[in-house]
Amino acid sequence: SIAPLSLCLEREVKYFDLANDTTLCPIERNALSDFYDSAKGAEWTDGSLWLDEYASCCDWKGVTCGDDMNMNRVVKLNLTNNGLSGRLSESIGNLTFMTEMDLSDNDIKASIPTELGKLSNLIYLRLSYNAFTGTVPEGLAEMKGLQLLQLQSNR
Repeated sequence: SIAPLSLCLEREVKYFDLANDTTLCPIERNALSDFYDSAKGAEWTDGSLWLDEYASCCDWKGVTCGDDMNMNRVVKLNLTNNGLSGRLSESIGNLTFMTEMDLSDNDIKASIPTELGKLSNLIYLRLSYNAFTGTVPEGLAEMKGLQLLQLQSNR
């Protein structure tokens, strides 16, 4: 059982800090919540179940969790052509079990966060057709398992 999302994100409640309890407040859910806010989730084409108080993040639109050993761990994030804008939050680096990320065909701006380099299990990364600026983070070059990297058509 997990705690309501709003309690996990609330840092101002005196004597009730659940944010560091990863059983009640999974790191992945907190990271995806921050991602949602940074990428202007309220404006997405389809944000089904995102930020639902009691839903597992595994049930959120575009999120796939693993099975067996990686149960309840985010392994895929596919929100291609879904009206994302804003920026890609640094908390994306907390999704360390992720093997595939496709955020292509959106309007995500700013630079690609260096924290993306923490995703050492990533095999497929598609960030093409957005509005990213700046240089590619050096950490991406150290991702030995990365088989597909698509960054074309950004700024």
